[in-house]
Amino acid sequence: MMDASMDAGLGAREETTASGRQPVRVWDLPTRVFHWTFAASFAGAWLTAESERWINLHMMLGYTFAAMIVFRLIWGVVGSRYARFGSFLFPPSAVLGYLKSLLTIRPQHHVGHNPAGAIAIVLLLGLGAVIALTGVPMGQDMGGEWLEELHEGAASAMLAVVAVHVAGVIVSSFLHRENLARAMVTGWKQGDASEGIRSFRSIAGVLLLVAVLGAWGAWQAGFAPDWLPAAGVQSMDAGMGDHDDDDDDD
Repeated sequence: MMDASMDAGLGAREETTASGRQPVRVWDLPTRVFHWTFAASFAGAWLTAESERWINLHMMLGYTFAAMIVFRLIWGVVGSRYARFGSFLFPPSAVLGYLKSLLTIRPQHHVGHNPAGAIAIVLLLGLGAVIALTGVPMGQDMGGEWLEELHEGAASAMLAVVAVHVAGVIVSSFLHRENLARAMVTGWKQGDASEGIRSFRSIAGVLLLVAVLGAWGAWQAGFAPDWLPAAGVQSMDAGMGDHDDDDDDD
């Protein structure tokens, strides 16, 4: 029922194109919730990484980021057709063939992730795992300088991959005359009727979104577990107190 209502709400189904393609469901709701939450948490964590004032927010964004990776690894096995890893793990020859096709008038069209995009996804998840596995111990005051350097190095590498990924999305959208970013919002892409998924898995997507928002709400309200950082900005009182002590010593 929920899928039906969402389908009706999208109402923006375009008519079959001249190439024979038509709007089909491709990205289920859990995949879309993951995608934008993953992107937002990484962007937020990057922007707050160098600020002691926002260290608690940085840590919470990091935990969200780590949770999304765990979810994606699970959803890559039990999710819908194009969310599963088996749908976008291409051999090197397929990747090379796709890249060559981009230089032609008619590049290869893939309903799900194309081979170049699939490489970006694998790299983002891999680097994200390194960031999470190094960041969580750092949040518990574990590890040393080497762990921090590995954490920062992986984050910088991931930022570079994100830049290439975004550029690739723009180029592919232009070549295929299809807004790929919008598709990751609506879930619809152009394809043959047989290529679409049957359901957006809306209930699972809503549950994931509720879990994310609920965790952030609990954190902000102060009901989060003890191992999570306190909500709000890092208190500056301690630092100010140190300066006061220095003044007294003078």
